[in-house]
Amino acid sequence: MNKLLAEFIGTLTLVLFGCGAAVLAGSQVGQLGIALAFGFAIVAMAYGIGPVSGCHVNPAVSLGAFVAGRMTARDMMLYWVAQVLGAIAGALILMIIAGGADSGLGANGWGPGYLGEYTLLQALVFEIVMTALFVIVILGSTGEGSSPGFAGLAIGITLAVIHIVGIQVTGVSVNPARSIGPALFAGGQALAQVWLFILAPAIGAAIGGLLFKSGALKA
Repeated sequence: MNKLLAEFIGTLTLVLFGCGAAVLAGSQVGQLGIALAFGFAIVAMAYGIGPVSGCHVNPAVSLGAFVAGRMTARDMMLYWVAQVLGAIAGALILMIIAGGADSGLGANGWGPGYLGEYTLLQALVFEIVMTALFVIVILGSTGEGSSPGFAGLAIGITLAVIHIVGIQVTGVSVNPARSIGPALFAGGQALAQVWLFILAPAIGAAIGGLLFKSGALKA
């Protein structure tokens, strides 16, 4: 249970800090500030709860770890539950602070009316590729031959860069839980489009996990 509590708290923190920066301070800090909020949240949690649960705080990361042979199917599914509940709790707290869900709560999306108005195909490709790269960094920086103590920095910096590149494309998910939480409260288009932010990160995570499982990226 301590691992599940850690995953719950970590995912809550990621949504509250990252989406919170977009909703409560986006006009002040801009896209770079939002990207750094997501990245720094991961760095903080990596060192705060990493020793407890590994700080996945992302169903895609847990899937990648499972495919790579680093966790059991049972543990993966329990992590998924804790992560989604944490994201929902984080989005709920943000909605209370923001005074409602009119802001969209940092929900992901694509198409007409959403940020850069990128197409479905562009959003799908972005989320698959970026999740695969993100999982590769995570598995590589925490696996055999990695540098102890630096994984949190590598992972957080990678997430920040992904946001710098892609906020205008999809708002950046690479994390189904992070997408589900805000979408549940925002409803409408955000909820109708959340399927992509479950499917695409899962595909990307499987690709990243398979590269390690197959030995293609063996240290």
